[in-house]
Amino acid sequence: MTLRTLLTGLAVMGFVGCAGAQTDTTETITYSMADVDAAPENWRAVDLENLVVMETTKGQIVIELLPAVAPNHVEQFKAYVRAGLYNQTPFHRVIDEFMAQGGDIEATHGADALMAPLEAEFLIRRNPADLPIDTIGPADTADSGYHLGFPIETQPGFLAEMSKDGLVESWISHCPGVLSTARLSDDLNSGNAQFFLISGQAQHLDYKYTAKGRALSGLDVIQSIKLGPRPDGFPIANPDLVMSAKVAADLPEGERPSAYVMRTDTPSFQEVLDQADASRTHICDLPPVPAVIG
Repeated sequence: MTLRTLLTGLAVMGFVGCAGAQTDTTETITYSMADVDAAPENWRAVDLENLVVMETTKGQIVIELLPAVAPNHVEQFKAYVRAGLYNQTPFHRVIDEFMAQGGDIEATHGADALMAPLEAEFLIRRNPADLPIDTIGPADTADSGYHLGFPIETQPGFLAEMSKDGLVESWISHCPGVLSTARLSDDLNSGNAQFFLISGQAQHLDYKYTAKGRALSGLDVIQSIKLGPRPDGFPIANPDLVMSAKVAADLPEGERPSAYVMRTDTPSFQEVLDQADASRTHICDLPPVPAVIG
């Protein structure tokens, strides 16, 4: 696999999926359960406890959560999902090529439905040995890479030797498809139920908002959500809705999806990382790591 193949062969989020990916080039790569079955060593099975299936008026979005980086935000998000409080809530603020914000359960269900706001989890102090990153460039000097397929930016590994605790700061970058937490005010610790999904470029939100997951499929859905409010301040007329959101582990056995993410610690993916390093390609300019939803 080369960077060119990954970029041209994977078309829409997840640049993946059972239906395959089509492009206007002569190269086409289709990932399906057959690929997973043929080379299971190249794929990671997603824990269904961290998989959320979100049905919207524009289609389905399947999200994997990453508790290793934002444990409290992940648990609260799942608690809102399991309580059914995101059901029938609108995407009330949507900016083209930026993000789609929803989850205002206070407006839909009342203030009593809200849990307490959370302290920010913008980043973690990471032991490179305990939470490994497949880096773009040498591990000691790289400032980005992947952990379980999530786009991670980080302090270079050599700084661990210079820090008092032997750790470096790392965070999920706000790349396309990433799930993050809206704040209710300028207070950095005011994140709660409202969330937003990145549809374009938003790395300027790093260190300011708590990212907690990424869409394994459905970037095209995120990018199609109705825009608004209008410039004159009027709210979105007939906004798109979250029809339902469910933790995959809670679904009846016959209805549970299976989800697999391409591993980034394989020799073939190392070629992608090496070429990204050689071309100085930012991690958010790479296609999301492929996933297959079965």
